[in-house]
Amino acid sequence: MSDQATLDFLLQTMSGESGEPLYRRLGEAIKAAIGASVIRHGAVIPSERDLSEGLAISRVTVRKAIEGLVAEGLLDRRQGAKTVVSSRVEKSLATMTSFSEDMRSRGLEPGCVWISREISRPSPAEMMALGIPVSEKIVRLRRLRTADNTPIAIETAALPARFVPQPEAIGASLYEYLAAHGALPVRALQRMQAKPASEEERRLLATPEGTSLLIMERRCFLADGQIVEFTQTKYRGDVYDFVIELMR
Repeated sequence: MSDQATLDFLLQTMSGESGEPLYRRLGEAIKAAIGASVIRHGAVIPSERDLSEGLAISRVTVRKAIEGLVAEGLLDRRQGAKTVVSSRVEKSLATMTSFSEDMRSRGLEPGCVWISREISRPSPAEMMALGIPVSEKIVRLRRLRTADNTPIAIETAALPARFVPQPEAIGASLYEYLAAHGALPVRALQRMQAKPASEEERRLLATPEGTSLLIMERRCFLADGQIVEFTQTKYRGDVYDFVIELMR
């Protein structure tokens, strides 16, 4: 979207009476613009000068608003005096949601690039995780998950074949497919670890050498206790944050 459209949105959002300091009103307006996808994740926001002139406020006020959003992690300073909307994504560990649901809730468009999908015998780790014998076949799905066409994670899901009658019909969302076939999980157990990315993982995720991955393993259960899914998702550590809400 053009800078003028962004300025128009900010002006409209900031209009009206408010007892808040002007820099806070500007900060909230920029947050609203990001939430409404007027300014998209990874996009460059208008310069301090353009914001100052377009909104008729001082550059000191603009700078203070931007510095506050940088401190919150919503904006990033880049070389060349550019300020961009952070591409980091937060994932709550308190709720069981799909990757697609997570991305859409943040105004990002989820996508996937299929690496492989196959029907095979389970590995020893998959047998233990799914609680099945070696004789039972599984569907193994490996995908590169994207947000606004940016690689975010590598996902490998294993499901007993009896829950996936048509694996070729699975689109961008596995959970939408499971819901349509009456096999949507109702609870899950998760564990998380970190490790360096391999050369292949760096290539798929387009990350530099030395990048760490946040690895989430999830076992998902149906209401009757059957294990329907075992998934290992390797998230880019440079763009993904996991958030846990604690209550007393």
